Amino acid sequence: MSEDQTPVHDSPFRSDPSARDTAPQFVLPLVVRIERADPPARTDALETAARAVLTILADERLAGDGAWAQAMRDWQDARIRKVVRRARGAEWRRAEALPGITLTGTSAEVRVFPPVPLDGWPKDLARLQVSGTDLDDLQEPGDADPAAPVLWLNPELGMSAGKAMAQAGHAAQLAWWELSDAQRTAWRESGFPLAVRTADPARWPHLTGSGLPLVRDAGFTEIAPGSCTVVADHPALRREPHAAGGPAATRSE
Repeated sequence: MSEDQTPVHDSPFRSDPSARDTAPQFVLPLVVRIERADPPARTDALETAARAVLTILADERLAGDGAWAQAMRDWQDARIRKVVRRARGAEWRRAEALPGITLTGTSAEVRVFPPVPLDGWPKDLARLQVSGTDLDDLQEPGDADPAAPVLWLNPELGMSAGKAMAQAGHAAQLAWWELSDAQRTAWRESGFPLAVRTADPARWPHLTGSGLPLVRDAGFTEIAPGSCTVVADHPALRREPHAAGGPAATRSE
């Protein structure tokens, strides 16, 4: 997949009106498996969702005349929307039978599907619930590896796990767009290592002003439009005096 050349003023990750709003709208569906007796840990679900988004972005079926290429182009020509739904038991098995990719974390399973029209979901996905994705961490996540990408969540926002999964996916996608082809290849070949953590409140203003990719929510659900939700802190994009390529452009949803 070639490097995205979308100019910042016409980014699909902006909340102000643009020509993208007049295009047919598509959505990238993600389904998280939440069995009643054994739900996944929240942080693992967020990290698995972010890796799922990266995995489908790197999939060869998106390139050229690939089976998913047109759907991906249609999606990226409009607003970049992601919706997370939950499934268990037979619902999960039906979702797994549809074309897509399943990513497995330590406790989480997330399946990502090629984009579908906003009002044209496959029936086995459309019947799944968006609500009910409230997950917890039984243990506090450890410190993130400073040498690996970290998706920093806004410490002042309360988001359901499903909402946070979508936001983490947005941040991972922004980082992917900002990387060079060689950097993307290295990230993919290493298995897309990353962490999702809530930022320290004292550090959040520095992160949002650092030039790293930043997600601003469009305000469709849960939080106010324009809210800064996640900063994508990839080592290759950090502002350092001798870093190759200079600072990353900041984009917003």
